[in-house]
Amino acid sequence: MSINAPRGTQDILPGTSEKWQFVEQQLTDLCRRYHYKEIRTPIFEHTELFQRGVGDSTDIVQKEMYTFEDRGGRSVTLRPEGTASVVRSFVQNKIYGLPNQPTKYFYIGPMFRYERPQQGRQRQFVQFGIEALGSDDPAVDAEVLALAMSSYEELGLKSLKLVLNSLGDQESREAHRKALVNHFAPYRDELCADCQVRLDQNPLRVLDCKKDREHPAMETAPSILEYLNEYSKDYFEKVKSFLDVMGIDYVIDPNLVRGLDYYNHTAFEIMSEAEGFGAITTLSGGGRYTGLVQEVGGPETSGIGFAMSIERLLMALEAEGVELPLDEGLDCYMVALGEEAEKAAVRLTYELRKAGVQVDKDYLGKKMKAQFKAADRLGAKYVLVLGDRELEDNVINVKDMTSGEQKEISLEEVVNYMKDQLTGGE
Repeated sequence: MSINAPRGTQDILPGTSEKWQFVEQQLTDLCRRYHYKEIRTPIFEHTELFQRGVGDSTDIVQKEMYTFEDRGGRSVTLRPEGTASVVRSFVQNKIYGLPNQPTKYFYIGPMFRYERPQQGRQRQFVQFGIEALGSDDPAVDAEVLALAMSSYEELGLKSLKLVLNSLGDQESREAHRKALVNHFAPYRDELCADCQVRLDQNPLRVLDCKKDREHPAMETAPSILEYLNEYSKDYFEKVKSFLDVMGIDYVIDPNLVRGLDYYNHTAFEIMSEAEGFGAITTLSGGGRYTGLVQEVGGPETSGIGFAMSIERLLMALEAEGVELPLDEGLDCYMVALGEEAEKAAVRLTYELRKAGVQVDKDYLGKKMKAQFKAADRLGAKYVLVLGDRELEDNVINVKDMTSGEQKEISLEEVVNYMKDQLTGGE
């Protein structure tokens, strides 16, 4: 009986994993320049965290969470997103009491949602995200948006669109909520079952419905921008002005809402406009939130963040034909001929690796010709040949696989010689 990976999961094999490593390293370096530090949270949390933090009315909580009881009878959930876990850690470890604020984190790790698998959307997927907690300065919003756009641009993507909206503060949202209920109430029976529930629990989510998006009432729904109070209007204008001075292009979409309950003020999505990317164009999204820290037991603290799918990022790179500068070749391949040479090759391979040189060798007892073919398939820059004669003369034959040039180097000098050859003498 063969056992396959569970539906909605995938194996990331060599040949592809190098792309993941490169992308993750680039994102980590970008966060370093923006002074965001890595946080690693548990893969599972108490279910209550997501019920309170993400929101009971969201599709994530109602339909998509992997929730189960542990052996102690406690309800735990595989994390469906990163923000709630980061905020829980921020509160539990009393980071809000430290003098240097805002606290700026980034994370990379697997998330889990039970939904129909499709291209770029798996049940286990990897998210990169950032959170900035402890400041309600509109300049932080602009910084997060700049980091989000740079995440894609620095990897070579060009067909991008930043879509922006304001969800306003609590007062603005409440006024808009009442307007939405009044607007959609006459059409309640025409809406899907989910939207009929949302109309009572969180009317803003009606605007985000995939089933009812073509309903005529959607086009005439009241815009949140019409209900922003003076503070919310001023906040949004400042965010836009900071983006303008950085030269970051954006478009305003008053119908843009985020799928989680904790957002207010700035909300945004980054979309791919690359031809052939697919019907679902969203690459990432995020926004500002106030109240989430309080919801999980901390003091009133404002935050903002975003998250992206690494899978969809790689899809976008492929759609735009971006070739990542991966070095998939091998520095050296060791060819050993004879029992004593084999022992010496094992020692030398170990010494080269300790010196930082990437080395591999034959472990199948192949003949020399077959070992050279293996070195060629692996893209080895150099092949080091050690046989009984070389061992007697205390030398090793070094062949440059690009030029074909061969040299005999003493065994005592070969480690330094290879380091010089591979670094250009630096």
